[in-house]
Amino acid sequence: MKPSRHVVLLITGLLVAVLATAFIVLRWDSADRIATGVSALAGLAGVGVALWAALPAVRSGVRARETGATRARGAGYANSGIDAPAGDTTPMEVSRTGDATAGDGGQAITGIVRRP
Repeated sequence: MKPSRHVVLLITGLLVAVLATAFIVLRWDSADRIATGVSALAGLAGVGVALWAALPAVRSGVRARETGATRARGAGYANSGIDAPAGDTTPMEVSRTGDATAGDGGQAITGIVRRP
């Protein structure tokens, strides 16, 4: 589990404990008003989280950096960068990629290639 999820669980647990304590200590009328306010805020937060979850996710990019040298021979293929499908819209970046050499009819690429 990611550390950020632990923090969310910890904060949620603390809020539940504080509210439970407030409901026990306060008289029924006061606790009833607090519970109404907390319920309204929780409902609003739930709508906000649902809208956030419905938004399209931001895709992280792909990066090839400081790769080694590649060599293709015969009908071989070598790529020291990134090889992706033609329709892939993921942001891509290459820097300081290794040398790509081809011999005997091979194909070598040292960058980004989008294949059909």
